[in-house]
Amino acid sequence: MSMKKLNILTTGGTIDKLYYDDKSDYQIGEPEIGRILRAMHVAFEWEIRALLRKDSLHLNDDDRALIRQAILASDDTHYLITHGTDTMVETAAALGDLGKRVIVMTGALNPARFIDSDAVFNIGCSVGAVQSLPPGIWIAMNGRIWDPKKVRKNREANRFEGI
Repeated sequence: MSMKKLNILTTGGTIDKLYYDDKSDYQIGEPEIGRILRAMHVAFEWEIRALLRKDSLHLNDDDRALIRQAILASDDTHYLITHGTDTMVETAAALGDLGKRVIVMTGALNPARFIDSDAVFNIGCSVGAVQSLPPGIWIAMNGRIWDPKKVRKNREANRFEGI
């Protein structure tokens, strides 16, 4: 199944955070993925829908239902969801079976605006993954593609790892 268009859904999370002071007060800004894809001159059609601007620790069942409905309301087959890393696995589980769609979730452990952010790398991995994986829900983090049922975030090591 070849990708006609990449449908990008943004939910907030660290990837889009803007920090303001030494106490780590932040707001979630505009989705950074559009800026990143334009800068990389990608050779495919894409569309961004900013669904939420929340830290993933603040996402609830209604938010997850909104993400699911946004996917079901479209005939598109390829999705990239930017999401906070703390509850990415829980959201993947809540999305359930979405038919013949390829859905890749990614995020960042450091804001995209930070020079040492993993955001561009994770988005690049996600873009490659969404074009080559079979239908299902996947997580792209730390240079790996994960089955959401077999991965967790190790908060102490600040990385994703298999379970």
